[in-house]
Amino acid sequence: MSGNPIRRVALRNLAAHKVRLALTVLSVVLGTAFITGSFVFTDTLQRTFDGIFGDVAQGVDVRVSTEQSGTSGVPVEDLDKIAALPGVERTSPSISGSIIVLDSEGAAIQTGGAPAEGFAYIPPDQLVGVPQTFLTGGPPQENGQIGLNESAAERGSLSVGDTTKVLTIAQGTVPVTISGIYQLETDTGGYLGAMFTEQQASQLFTDGRHVAFIDVAGDGSLSPEQLRDEIAAALPDLKVQTGAEVTEETKSQVAEALNFLNYFLLAFGAIALLVGTFIIYNTFSMIVAQRLRELALLRAIGASRKQVGRSVTLEAFVVGLIGSIIGIGAGVALAYGLRAALNAADLGLPSGPLQLSPRTVIVALLVGVVVTMISAYAPARRATRVPPVAAMREESTATVESLRVRTIIGVLCAIVGVVLVVVGAQGVGGGAAASVGAGAFLLILAVLFAAPALSRPFVNALGAVFARPFGAIGRLARTNATRNPRRTAATAFALTLGLMLVSVIGVFGSSAKASVDALVDNGVEADFMLTGPQMFGVPAPAADAVRNVAGVEEVVPVYGVQAKIDQDYEFGAAAGGPLQDVVDLQITAGSVDLSGNEILVSQSAAADRGWQVGTTVPLTNRDGDTVDTTIGGIFVDNQLIGPWVISQQLFDQFTPPTNRTALVVLMNTVDESDAVRTSIEDAVKDYVIVQVLDREQFKGQQAQQIDTLLAILYGLLALAVVIAILGIVNTLALSVVERRREIGMLRAVGMLRAQVRRTIYLESLLIAIFGAVVGVVLGIAFGWAFVRTLADQGLDIISVPWSQVVGMLVASGIIGVLAALWPGQRAAKTPPLEAITEV
Repeated sequence: MSGNPIRRVALRNLAAHKVRLALTVLSVVLGTAFITGSFVFTDTLQRTFDGIFGDVAQGVDVRVSTEQSGTSGVPVEDLDKIAALPGVERTSPSISGSIIVLDSEGAAIQTGGAPAEGFAYIPPDQLVGVPQTFLTGGPPQENGQIGLNESAAERGSLSVGDTTKVLTIAQGTVPVTISGIYQLETDTGGYLGAMFTEQQASQLFTDGRHVAFIDVAGDGSLSPEQLRDEIAAALPDLKVQTGAEVTEETKSQVAEALNFLNYFLLAFGAIALLVGTFIIYNTFSMIVAQRLRELALLRAIGASRKQVGRSVTLEAFVVGLIGSIIGIGAGVALAYGLRAALNAADLGLPSGPLQLSPRTVIVALLVGVVVTMISAYAPARRATRVPPVAAMREESTATVESLRVRTIIGVLCAIVGVVLVVVGAQGVGGGAAASVGAGAFLLILAVLFAAPALSRPFVNALGAVFARPFGAIGRLARTNATRNPRRTAATAFALTLGLMLVSVIGVFGSSAKASVDALVDNGVEADFMLTGPQMFGVPAPAADAVRNVAGVEEVVPVYGVQAKIDQDYEFGAAAGGPLQDVVDLQITAGSVDLSGNEILVSQSAAADRGWQVGTTVPLTNRDGDTVDTTIGGIFVDNQLIGPWVISQQLFDQFTPPTNRTALVVLMNTVDESDAVRTSIEDAVKDYVIVQVLDREQFKGQQAQQIDTLLAILYGLLALAVVIAILGIVNTLALSVVERRREIGMLRAVGMLRAQVRRTIYLESLLIAIFGAVVGVVLGIAFGWAFVRTLADQGLDIISVPWSQVVGMLVASGIIGVLAALWPGQRAAKTPPLEAITEV
């Protein structure tokens, strides 16, 4: 038999079953759409950022900066050293710092996470680089004036001549007047840039002895590389790069950040595709089962096993190709929608045309086609093994292979998986998490292999609860759900995966919020606190403003500090007052008082390094300055404080004035009355980004941040759950086709259409609840184990969101019924006589 007739049979079979084709294609579309959308979204951001940062050092031959970020900067005296070198035409210092600009209504202009910076205006005849183009007005001519970029002025409803205020870290609120509005070639994504006079910028953003970096323009006698080498030789302790190297480094940093985003999105795409794979596999298994007699007839008239196998795989190829092509289009739409949603959330992303690269198209086509064909391989192989004569008998289509081997494999995977999860949960850190991860993978495989055997007793038990009230109809639904355990398990497994991941994230989120609540309840003794934006903090003047408020007894700013101990940089804290009065700091040795070069360390830090009270600990800041500190006390580990605490005096010595912002300001008051709170709010009203919170509100603020992250994760996982729901619809629809003669017989002996529909609804309900229960149980177990491994990171309380668990189980039952609506209608409309007489 030639290949062409087999090809025609495969293609005509697809065309003859349009609904089945559409459902199978849809599962491929959803999986490939997420992968395509991930690539398109990140490629678009990458291309846009490349355009923005491609000119980051335009007109700059050499840039001189510091090796480490967070330093005081490049010494001002180096300007003269560089200018005196041969081949240098002029130098231009960069002076900048973080700011917040108030709009015309006195509220902060939102940047959505994009930078908001103030910088020094350098006249064009002194500037190294491209000068700004002013649309209206001009650059600042005197202190108290600023030039503002066009998009920021529009968002703040500000124009030339308007007065407003700027918040800075070092000096707090500064009144300013808009001198001009300038244009940026890529003025998108929420960026805010305010230019000050060089004198005022130096006062606001430097210590007077350093600048952020120095740009250099050569006179043409030396190449940029030669000029770079000459300056590097003169200033060996600084980082010296050509303008091209600065541009490439910036692009590389952006690409690395976007790679993380891409991996994150692709991980969810892989989850969606994995769920889709089981649906495709399930679909082709059912299709082959339904067509055994047809395939046997082909074998009987001369088709070889290979030809029959090729006919099934050809169908899979066509389905995968069609699904992938549609998925690419859907992925572009998904990327567009994702960008629109993030822009609506004002996250400061730049805009640009969507990028659909050949790489994206090739990967989507390969993934969609290969996954579909692999999913169809096992059913096709089984189809070729059935003898033609046996397959043409009616009862052969219901033959079920033994589940013994796969059940044994599942049990073995489960035993090893449970051991790994339990062992991993006893430890902390990366190794413990890896053990839990390996165990979780084996347990998922265990469910995959053993689910068919597990489904029969489980669904029977569920049927005894949910189906019994429906009498004979309920018993029939339970029989249908357990008749083909492979199909039931494969259908339920898609929902199991989705709800397992949702449950894991739910346990993480609930545990994180419970741990934060416990930390605040048990660790914070302050009555009120001041907080600010995450990247800005609380300006030092805001803390000073509340010190003289009537009713405020104590004000203790808590700062974040980074210093090198031994060979590694570590994050610690600094206290601007008696920390023990506002935080439950339990001292086990030494004294709690901090002064001069003393340091308090946690028990874990002391045990790890063999420290004791009186031990000398050298701390090195980002500028390379080292101070020998002495351990004055050891305290019980406290996640709020970190591994060590230094004094305000040492913090000031370690931190440039422009970076002295508090993480939080803790306050004790004579009472917690509304009058005292109102007085505090009045004192900081000029610092519009500073919030006054009590303990409960502070916990709510932290919980809101966790909820925002959870919402993003749940939104991405929703696709996997949607695919699982469509899988149930798909399976039930195909099951109706497979049982067409049976349904027709039931109708012929008196079953009503409503009873047929009810049977299908109950069957779907049992399958959905089975998958949901298994998924939720696995998710809670994995979430518990992973949270245990993070105890050293502050997640020391395990909390299960039981209301969410119950909600998911109830929702799964509802989903099961809704998914059965269309298949149930199809089943109810089956003509009895026509179905019975089908061959």
